[in-house]
Amino acid sequence: MRRFRILLSRRWAFFALAIVGVAWATWWLGNWQFDRLEDRRSSNAVVERNENLEPAPVAEVLSPGGDVAEDDEWRVVTATGEYAVEDTVIVRYRTRDGEAGIEVVVPLITADGTALVVDRGWMPTDNRGGDAEGVPDPPSGEVTITGYVRADGTGDSTRVVDGSTRAVSSEEIGEAIGRPTYGGFVDLRSEDPEPAETLTPRDLPEQNDGPHFFYGLQWWFFGVLAIFGFLYLAYDELKRGPHGQRGSRRPPRPKADPRTGKRPPREPAQSARSAPPSTGSITPETNDAAGESRNAAARPNSSGRP
Repeated sequence: MRRFRILLSRRWAFFALAIVGVAWATWWLGNWQFDRLEDRRSSNAVVERNENLEPAPVAEVLSPGGDVAEDDEWRVVTATGEYAVEDTVIVRYRTRDGEAGIEVVVPLITADGTALVVDRGWMPTDNRGGDAEGVPDPPSGEVTITGYVRADGTGDSTRVVDGSTRAVSSEEIGEAIGRPTYGGFVDLRSEDPEPAETLTPRDLPEQNDGPHFFYGLQWWFFGVLAIFGFLYLAYDELKRGPHGQRGSRRPPRPKADPRTGKRPPREPAQSARSAPPSTGSITPETNDAAGESRNAAARPNSSGRP
């Protein structure tokens, strides 16, 4: 019972609380990864379903100033109008396969005057500003396009400054060009008529579960490992005993003398960590400055003999 009191000390209490905190954090992080796995599977199901649907008129899916429904993202829509090339917006810092580039966004003005924000694709360039020089022109005149519906970006990165931005928002672009716009935007899939020079279209998201399942298992494994390590250290502390000695054993009790019936006294326990007995040898202290020994046994007498 005395050994168990060691685990009730303040040091072990704080240690136990720390392990509880670590175990809770790893459990939460594991669940978070599994929640992300479920979200990804739901998104994959939406993409797969919408990709197989027939293209819908843009007015049936999007509305001016409205938000994109979660189930409508990556839905294929079609629209007819004319590109407002003078209102082109450059999306900066878009890399693809490690190569720097930009995306080119051009509003498509539909018959009722509402603009549909169209991301026409990506091109490699060192251009970091809003200069649209060198960007291929879209088809002129009336154009029919199809594309994937996307939700607007949010935050400061969507601000349009000098004809460029870092994330696409139909609301911010509409304010910058002074036109009413459909909520959300479209990643271009096809144009009719086709342009003289095309841009690289955006790829559909990968239809897989990603690394979330193994990340979740990894976090839970860390929690189990922390608990196991704590239990092992507690066991090791109990094995050492209250005085921190480990492996000390009492010698076996000697047998009784058959003539007297008495047992000789038990020899004291010898700890594995106890120091070996002294040999009794003492190195004499000398005083080099005085040139004589402080050990009386080594000091010569008046006759010069020891």
